[in-house]
Amino acid sequence: MAGNTIRPGASVSSRLLALLAAFDPDHRRLTLTELARRADVPLTTAHRLVRELVSWGALAPAPSGGYVVGRRMWDVGLLAPVQSDLREVASPFLHDIYGATLATVHLAVRDGTRALYLDRLAGHASVPVVSSVGARLPLHATGVGKVLLAHAPQDVQSAVLADLTPVTPYTVTQPGRLARQLAQVRRDGFAQTVDEMSVGACSVAVPVRAGERDAGVVAALGLVVADLRRDRDRLVAALRVAAQGVGRSLRSSH
Repeated sequence: MAGNTIRPGASVSSRLLALLAAFDPDHRRLTLTELARRADVPLTTAHRLVRELVSWGALAPAPSGGYVVGRRMWDVGLLAPVQSDLREVASPFLHDIYGATLATVHLAVRDGTRALYLDRLAGHASVPVVSSVGARLPLHATGVGKVLLAHAPQDVQSAVLADLTPVTPYTVTQPGRLARQLAQVRRDGFAQTVDEMSVGACSVAVPVRAGERDAGVVAALGLVVADLRRDRDRLVAALRVAAQGVGRSLRSSH
């Protein structure tokens, strides 16, 4: 279930939102029956509301059957400040990193206990990458996620450390070990993963601060490559230069 419990007599708007919230990274295409079940909405009501959502463009029929999130939702989502401002400011720096490394580049922010990917440039190398723009991935299993988690409030860190689900056999699931890694991230200024989100992929990431060194972390910049053993220091240096550029641009735009 998607975790949306609709109380009796719920408003039409709450039912519409529950239907949209039924989609997540693991459920990108849903049948009408699945939508009704995950949103806890009667099937007849779901049928009527889904027709309205399709008419507006929030949902679209999938060629293989069922429904997917519509383009109109993407257009609206791009207007959110965390999307439009940060993505626009960071875009040229992401392209600079990509041009220098030809690796997959990520820009992410923390959304609760997940890493929300705002932008992604795909690298040339055939490295298994599971991220996509708009995806929410575990903080403890990704490079950008570990950066964001290391600088998150204590209650967020505690919640994540209490629920370390393995993604691959190499995902760090021991709270003490991850806590030590997070302390090292704060000390060294970067995070790395090896085979933790997908086997065959390593990542390295640095924080983006909208201020001086002691300012709060607003995002993370990361790269995904096949191996970090030879080029890690060079990749970290490139990410730091880009992150500093993003931070300066954010400060000057406000």
